[in-house]
Amino acid sequence: MRKVNLFIIDDAREEFEKLNAVVGRQRSRGIKSSEEMQLLASIKKKGELLKLNPTYGDKIPREYWPKELAERYALTNLWRVGLTNYWRMLYTLRGDKIEVVCFVIELLDHKQYDKLFKYKKK
Repeated sequence: MRKVNLFIIDDAREEFEKLNAVVGRQRSRGIKSSEEMQLLASIKKKGELLKLNPTYGDKIPREYWPKELAERYALTNLWRVGLTNYWRMLYTLRGDKIEVVCFVIELLDHKQYDKLFKYKKK
């Protein structure tokens, strides 16, 4: 069994840190449940699932990859995991026979996801 490391990077890291700060403030005010807390828990849970099975998500066919992501990260694969409240986690895998590295590159709400993939409402 190969070791799996997970890293949240770039825009996804920024979004994760903002969310963590919001949840921290909510907890300090005594809030026990919120959409932000649910989302943070969902991200952490899916991250643990990816460490156990890096192909847990849905593989996105190459023809659907947003050009800016493909170029920015020199993608060879792109995966999607659904999160709570219609958020999405996009990640890519790198590795060899010994280790797999899972890079979370985007954490997006439904509207941002549709915009990135250029989905149009009909």
